Amino acid sequence: MTQPSVILATASYDHTIRFWEAKSGRCYRTIQYPDSQVNRLEITPDKRYLAAAGNPHIRLFDINSSSPQPVMSYDSHTNNVMAVGFQCDGKWMYSGSEDGTVKIWDLRAPGCQREYESRGAVNTVVLHPNQTELISGDQNGNIRVWDLTANSCSCELVPEVDTAVRSLTVMWDGSLVVAANNHGTCYVWRLLRGNQTMTNFEPLHKLQAHNGYILKCLLSPEFCEPHRLY
Repeated sequence: MTQPSVILATASYDHTIRFWEAKSGRCYRTIQYPDSQVNRLEITPDKRYLAAAGNPHIRLFDINSSSPQPVMSYDSHTNNVMAVGFQCDGKWMYSGSEDGTVKIWDLRAPGCQREYESRGAVNTVVLHPNQTELISGDQNGNIRVWDLTANSCSCELVPEVDTAVRSLTVMWDGSLVVAANNHGTCYVWRLLRGNQTMTNFEPLHKLQAHNGYILKCLLSPEFCEPHRLY
């Protein structure tokens, strides 16, 4: 199968994943996904694989294949998987679930390699640009930084007690992090490094962005000036 230069993938509660030619609008491949709805899609940096996060599993599909079957299934979560992403070299994948855990998976080996307990249903996980820290937000309003080198939680804060953190985004250079919650509020922090390389959050802004809960926040990439929050 010839892969288009721009890959567009969609997923739905209709239990399908579809691949599209973004320029022509033609759907060139449909994968049936009968096990659950798809909560999240992510493409590997090399554009070889698509990860689909469902309930309670993650399926990895070969983008260049015509086979409807996943090349790998990751099944150790016990509830909805709400976040999935890849390390910059595509060697490992991370995930966050409503079962209250953040997990790391080595794409070259089966099984979960690491697991971190958030003690709350995880809604969002992002990888810091330094590739050594994961930042998670959960239903109880907790934000935690997971130091992958120390294999522990290095920082924890609660912007609003019992107010779910729905989305997190980190500036491309690691200088800012933004959290959006169920009250329609966006919190903006400057990320600082302490004497022991521990990440610290310095408050910058509290934005009442919307009247209802926020589903997604996003910082502009490196090539956009000035830096903007969407």
